Amino acid sequence: MLCVDDPLPVAPMRVLIAGVTGSGKTTLARRIAERWKLDHHEIDALYHGPEWTPRPEFLDDVRTFAATERWVTEWQYTSKGTNEVLVPRADLVVWLDYPWPLVRRRLVARTLRRRVMRTRLWNGNVEPALWTREAWSGENDIMRWQKDTRYKWDRRMPEIEKAFSSLQIMRLRHPRETEQWLRR
Repeated sequence: MLCVDDPLPVAPMRVLIAGVTGSGKTTLARRIAERWKLDHHEIDALYHGPEWTPRPEFLDDVRTFAATERWVTEWQYTSKGTNEVLVPRADLVVWLDYPWPLVRRRLVARTLRRRVMRTRLWNGNVEPALWTREAWSGENDIMRWQKDTRYKWDRRMPEIEKAFSSLQIMRLRHPRETEQWLRR
């Protein structure tokens, strides 16, 4: 596993951004896409159809972009089959392993902003209004989801590292490290 001061031995052309919900995966993916001239495929936009229904062509779309030579995406929907498609093709994983209070604050701020402002997301979807009961229950309870998946990458990365020895994994533990790494 690489840390912020380690140089990348190979210039990556296919990049996965891992991290708990609210860590900034999509923001970093956009920045890397711009900096390294990669195509950013926002995986939430591929997954969510109208009315938050999963798009039946999701995995086909993932396969299509994964077969290309230059891309970056958020590493999500692993239970939907993305691991088998993306991991063998990736050159680099950037793991945003930020402190819990930081990612919690980020998610609270993002959720409040989206729900108060009624922000249109993928395929016209809008998160439930802040003041409704459904906004904080079931699949809409993003705060519970974040808490429940908080240690997911801690458990998975050693297995991934062992199974895919040629995959570079850059573990960044704070946004300052991410900025330092991006400057290099």
